[in-house]
Amino acid sequence: MRGEVLTDELWVRLEPLIPVRPRRFRHPGRRHADDRAAVEGILYVVRTGIGWNRLPIALFGASGATCWRRSTEWHEAGVWRRLHERLLAGLRAAGLLDLSAMLVDSTRLRALGKGDHTGPGPVDRRKPGSKHHLITDATGVPLAITLTGGHRNEVTQLIPLIDAVPPIRGVVGTPRRRPRRLYADRGYDHDKYRRLVRAHGITPVITPVITPVITPVITPVIAPVIARRGVEHGSGLGRVRWPVERTFAWLKGFRRLRVRTERRADIHQAMLSLACSIICLRKLILN
Repeated sequence: MRGEVLTDELWVRLEPLIPVRPRRFRHPGRRHADDRAAVEGILYVVRTGIGWNRLPIALFGASGATCWRRSTEWHEAGVWRRLHERLLAGLRAAGLLDLSAMLVDSTRLRALGKGDHTGPGPVDRRKPGSKHHLITDATGVPLAITLTGGHRNEVTQLIPLIDAVPPIRGVVGTPRRRPRRLYADRGYDHDKYRRLVRAHGITPVITPVITPVITPVITPVIAPVIARRGVEHGSGLGRVRWPVERTFAWLKGFRRLRVRTERRADIHQAMLSLACSIICLRKLILN
């Protein structure tokens, strides 16, 4: 993306992580496309949602097939993961990372075709879909994001999501991985997972589920919960958890992440990692 403001700042941090291709002397073949041109093409696809085969090669100097191939190769080599870890370390060194608490949430997206990590959506007439599971720091900086099928329950992915948080460096001492508290909505309210979270040394702060009132009749009937004026609404955790909702809105700003079009989960995961890195870079530059 030639007119992208963040490309230069991103390239400075990304270039040292890209593996160097061995030079061929006997059968050199056709000249490889420039790595920076491939990065710009990948950014253009992720931001605009355009198909890989529609990427204008005359504008970027790299075809859609080349950008797709480089994105896959770099994901397998751990380039996107290391870029995200490096930016998190930079945020912590600058004092812009609040690891006193972490926020967890998930969102569902449609999948246009079957593929890895897709499943029937329980609220979308069983159409195929996927879920993004996100964990952030207290200010909404994305720490880790995972992809599962749309039929998977959020609470089952809580512990894998906590374990996916990388060791965050940036200051002298042991890299930080665990917060003191974990905030989540009532979708994560389960005694088993509360115990597992505490076993990780983290205090779970989860919205409690309201216990239904059973009327004393022959057939038990769940009494409706009536909202009354003057009674506080909800648990008040929304005043703490709103940054993770905002981060999801930032991720949806990348149009390629609104609807899943890739059948391969690793390609979509590479785009998620790149989007999280750009969000971290924005905060690092603007502050």
